[in-house]
Amino acid sequence: MLDKPLDVWHPSALMSELPKAYEPQAVEAKWYAAWIDGKCFEADPSSEKDGYSIVIPPPNVTGILHLGHVLNNTLQDILARRARQNGKEVLWLPGTDHAGIATQSKVERELREKEGVTRRELGRDEFLQRVWDFKNKHGDIIINQLKRLGCSCDWSRERFTMDTPYTEWVSYVFVELFQKGLIYRGKRMVNWCPVSLTALSDEEVIMTPQRSKLYFMKYELADAPGEFLEISTTRPETLMGDVAVAVNPKDERFAKYVGRKVKRPFPHAEIPVIADEHVDIEFGTGALKITPAHDKADFEIGLKHNLEIIDTLTPDGHINCPECPELHGLDRFVARKKAGAMLEEMGLLLKVEEYDNNVGFSERGGVPIEPRISMQWFLKYPCVHEAAAAVAEGDIKFRPERWAKTYAHWMENLQDWCISRQLWWGHQIPVWYRKDKLAELKNAESLDMSNLAAGDILVGVEAPDDEENWVRDEDVMDTWFSSWLWPFATMANVGEKTETLKKFYPTEDLVTGPDIIFFWVARMIMAGFEFTGALPFRNVYFTAIIRDLKGRKMSKSLGNSPDPVELMERYGADGLRFGLMRIAPVGSDLRFDESSVEEGRNFANKLYNACRLRQMGGEPFQKLETLHGLRPYHINVLSKLDELSADLVRLFGEYRFGEIAYRLYEFLWNDFCDKFLEAVKLELRESAEPWVRATALGVFDAAMSRYLQLLSPYMPHVTEELSARMGYVPEGEFLMQQTLPELPLLADLHLDEITNAQFVAAEIYEAAGRLRNLKAEYKLGSRKDVRFVVKGAPDWLAEETGVLALLAGAAEISLDSTFDAPKGTPAVVTGVGEVYLPLDGLIDVEAERSRLTKEIAATELEVKKSTGKLGNASFVDRAPPEVVEQEKSRLQDWQTKLAQLKEMLAALS
Repeated sequence: MLDKPLDVWHPSALMSELPKAYEPQAVEAKWYAAWIDGKCFEADPSSEKDGYSIVIPPPNVTGILHLGHVLNNTLQDILARRARQNGKEVLWLPGTDHAGIATQSKVERELREKEGVTRRELGRDEFLQRVWDFKNKHGDIIINQLKRLGCSCDWSRERFTMDTPYTEWVSYVFVELFQKGLIYRGKRMVNWCPVSLTALSDEEVIMTPQRSKLYFMKYELADAPGEFLEISTTRPETLMGDVAVAVNPKDERFAKYVGRKVKRPFPHAEIPVIADEHVDIEFGTGALKITPAHDKADFEIGLKHNLEIIDTLTPDGHINCPECPELHGLDRFVARKKAGAMLEEMGLLLKVEEYDNNVGFSERGGVPIEPRISMQWFLKYPCVHEAAAAVAEGDIKFRPERWAKTYAHWMENLQDWCISRQLWWGHQIPVWYRKDKLAELKNAESLDMSNLAAGDILVGVEAPDDEENWVRDEDVMDTWFSSWLWPFATMANVGEKTETLKKFYPTEDLVTGPDIIFFWVARMIMAGFEFTGALPFRNVYFTAIIRDLKGRKMSKSLGNSPDPVELMERYGADGLRFGLMRIAPVGSDLRFDESSVEEGRNFANKLYNACRLRQMGGEPFQKLETLHGLRPYHINVLSKLDELSADLVRLFGEYRFGEIAYRLYEFLWNDFCDKFLEAVKLELRESAEPWVRATALGVFDAAMSRYLQLLSPYMPHVTEELSARMGYVPEGEFLMQQTLPELPLLADLHLDEITNAQFVAAEIYEAAGRLRNLKAEYKLGSRKDVRFVVKGAPDWLAEETGVLALLAGAAEISLDSTFDAPKGTPAVVTGVGEVYLPLDGLIDVEAERSRLTKEIAATELEVKKSTGKLGNASFVDRAPPEVVEQEKSRLQDWQTKLAQLKEMLAALS
């Protein structure tokens, strides 16, 4: 409720005249401001209504809106607005993520380009201040774009993952898990991004098909000069880190080599040949060079055989091997070619083959990752059993259901989560080391609860009292380590049991992409059980991946990703929302076509123009006082709307958003505009009896006011505008806050009366369509002076001839059971009887016979050609199956047309 009425927007009894054309930009800005002023989106935890909540998947704070955001947030907005209509107290909690790697990379790049300095040169405190400045400058862009889309988030509760209360949660959780023995520090093989210079979790590595090269080379046996062992590798640039050659113990080809040594060419060294069952006999030559510092499988083999670890790469992906000056300092990919050339010069390169393989790319850095041994913090996942059972037993429902199998598979194959990142922007690890023990602790192979007794480290939310004697761990936590707390950490500070948390947690729905089912969804479920004892949400709806019409993923590099803001400027936010929803399938990718957004705008215009037509009547909002005595077309449109209302309840329960959009579209375009409005045109004219006109207007208002309410979650701006302008909403109130009525529009009408009206209306609409087609066949589609004669009509038709004539575009419909149709009179059989179209004075019969004869001849020629082609065995056997099927369909179409033309000619004979 507003403190004061918005007079132009909220007329009380009289309608506010609609402008001639709908201008979505002005209307949308006006209503969004009105909703904000009216506090329409703010959740009240003290409300007696049942709570409903969604937390927004927090976008990157420096991000901008893309179509994936539009799809995801439109779905959330629809759910939130529908819940309000169902009488729920709704909290849609918004916020943004600090996006550690992405944001820091942007700021570092800006520093290099504009000031020529690095973060190390600035120092940590100054660099972080620059990041905060960058965040404050760019952080509201995507939030404002979401508002432009019409998102009804409770902006008074907006959260940011680096806000102080949220940061306290992150530190608290780290300490709690460390004290439970679930967090430890150790030197492990991790995924390393040479661009971002940080470790990555497995989920941040995107396996990408690549066309690589497989180098075949030979190592000379140390004890048999001139005898060689052939090996293959995709990475000759790491040869300097080779510490062994491994073969499979079952591979008889290499049994004689096991236990002997071969010569590594550069830098020269003798390395052993070992046997290990993990070697793939079928790959390459079957002999594998072992480089424990640069391959996860090699690392495991090295540990098993106690092999030396030689790291030959710098953190940024350059060769670090002074003993090999030809390669030292080169970029890894440059060194790859150089190493191959060196092997060739030494006569050790046998061949190079093209090779298809999957290479792990850094999700943020966009470059191939490097397996790297590094000291990192790891987490053993908590509440794994509870999180797996919650989905398996249906306490949390995945939609589409198939994602539950993907989730279960991941939960069964968990590996400890590398949670530390070598960044400065983020939540710094809450661990302090004594200065006098720093070197010792940094080089320790592992660090966990057992080290606490020594008093050399402190793990806690607060810094130590004598902080000058301690050094804090430089690393920050993985961004996902903060966002896995999102559902509950946004609703209460550490240790609090707020009214908001009690009312709105667990949340009801989560809408997200399947690409972060492991990054975020699974981890939120585990965190929910660990820190609240409850699941974080009840339903997870996974959105489709948006692709272009060629099936390619949207990307800036391909130039196939349109700017949603530009689309909203051209078509309106409602047009974008509705257009996207109409093509949003359940469980499969979405093929985006801008024409669908244009159709969304056209749909808004259709709705707007229907209401303008109503306003041309000049009468204010008409309340339908009684349902008795209504015409079949009145009852039919109201019954169709009741059916739609009931179906939407089911479809919302099944999360079938695309089907809902289709049903909403079909009702307005087909049932309401094409049928009902056409059928009542005569009733809306000023010459109509006052009571007739008032009844038609009352039916219009009853149907339109209810329909606008049903459509409101999908197209909130235009429906709010029309409801206010038409006087459907009380003064000072908003459509979006109106509760959906529990009773159908026709609740007081007997079922037999509804069924009979539906039957009559359906027969009239179908007959009118056939009569229009009959006119079109004889080129009379635009003629309004035609008349039809009906034989064998049911008794009820006498009252409906005026409507039938109006819908068929006829001057008259005559009922004559004794009509003796002249020879050649066109006719059609309908549900209201045999209908004849007398042609006297309408067409030149001889000219029409001539036209039909020529068209028959041309059609017979097409039939002959198509029949001949399909009778040609060469064509049928050699042409692609789809081409053959297309030709069969073409022949059937021609044959159908030929039969129709001959029938028309016979009627004129």
